Amino acid sequence: MSFSSENHDFAQGSIVKNIMTLAIPMTFAQLINVLYNIIDRVYIGRIPENATMALTGLGLCLPIISMVIAFANLFGMGGAPLCSIERGRGNEEEAEQIMGNSFVLMLLCGVFLTVLGLCWKRPLLYLLGASEATLPYAESYITIYLLGSLFVMMGLGMNSFINAQGFGKIGMLTVLLGAVSNILLDPIFIFAFHMGVQGAAWATVVSQGLSALWIIRFLTGKKTILRLRKQSFILKRERVMAIIGLGLSGFTMSVTNSLVQMMYNASLSRFGGDLYVGVMTVVNSVREIISLPVQGLTNSAQPVMGFNYGAGKLKRVKKAVVFISATTIIYTTVAWSLVHGFPEFFIRIFNQDKELVAAGIPAMQIYYFGFFMMSLQFSGQSVFVALGKSKRAVFFSIFRKVVIVIPMIILLPSWFGLGVDGIFMAEPISNFIGGMACYVTMLITVWPELSEG
Repeated sequence: MSFSSENHDFAQGSIVKNIMTLAIPMTFAQLINVLYNIIDRVYIGRIPENATMALTGLGLCLPIISMVIAFANLFGMGGAPLCSIERGRGNEEEAEQIMGNSFVLMLLCGVFLTVLGLCWKRPLLYLLGASEATLPYAESYITIYLLGSLFVMMGLGMNSFINAQGFGKIGMLTVLLGAVSNILLDPIFIFAFHMGVQGAAWATVVSQGLSALWIIRFLTGKKTILRLRKQSFILKRERVMAIIGLGLSGFTMSVTNSLVQMMYNASLSRFGGDLYVGVMTVVNSVREIISLPVQGLTNSAQPVMGFNYGAGKLKRVKKAVVFISATTIIYTTVAWSLVHGFPEFFIRIFNQDKELVAAGIPAMQIYYFGFFMMSLQFSGQSVFVALGKSKRAVFFSIFRKVVIVIPMIILLPSWFGLGVDGIFMAEPISNFIGGMACYVTMLITVWPELSEG
């Protein structure tokens, strides 16, 4: 099949326009996707009784949720860039095989995670810092969420293949369907049916299920370029290894995020109690929202850069790198100034408790200090992933979170007597060191290669 404009040929036209054509709907879609959990936290934070404990219990579930997302990223973010590269080479048959193999891997992994999570949920929650007061809320939520984890993986992972083909609006509508459902169902289940945190979990699962069904219908229909076919479901070792190899970056980022959240919750529970676990839930919620434009832009640039790299259009790849770098730095600088200047505004979106707000203001200002450095990590990482240089992407994922953040969480509060302030300081330190290391390495190793084209 030839690549006309209708088939989303990213090697033609303005590189910025190609990226933004995907970025705008994809960012909007990611914003909507984040609303699944954000809306849950907003409503739970307003439960008439024990709102703070319920919100804290939900926060304890975030590392487990991140783990589910990690496996969705492993196969979605692993397979989608490979599809883009193969499409750039004109090999649509192999692109379909990659998508089919990724789909099967998600199914198998989703079932495995559901069984494993249900068997080990209580010990995991205690490990994550649950107390006798917060465990009932956490366990109620995560039990139902795990039952729908297969839908979550399908919704997140397979939508990457819709976006990779250039169907940014379809990808956005996919997520919009689920988010609107979640927004409508949350107050009904939580308040009208008096289900509390269980209602929030059921709303999320049902909504993700609707998104997953929409995705499957589109990818098996006539409008898609790459179609899910039975013949592409047969796993091939070399193909599976390529998907996993490239997906390890996104997987590692999500796994390390889960590990870091676990360490944050455990340390904050030790040095600050349940209150500061609740503060961390709010901090993470704000981060999810303000990071979206960065993630949307860098993720949208990946299929465009991958397509042009596969087609040998290296100068266009360079233009894409410059564009995403400059844009993300400007945005994160503005975001930093807003969070630093108006922390209370962001906190009160999720909780009105005076004690939590008071504790949260300095925590927010410390955690987000130098937030613009995070954009360097995202930009460098996206280039490595888009060009198939998975080992470097994996290394810097591990370097920032495991090598820098986790030791800082352990050392700063006790060795330097900084308490909870030291725990929140770990993030800006990692952004400065990890972001700079990732971006400089990209300039040294990738930029000369692109200059040859």
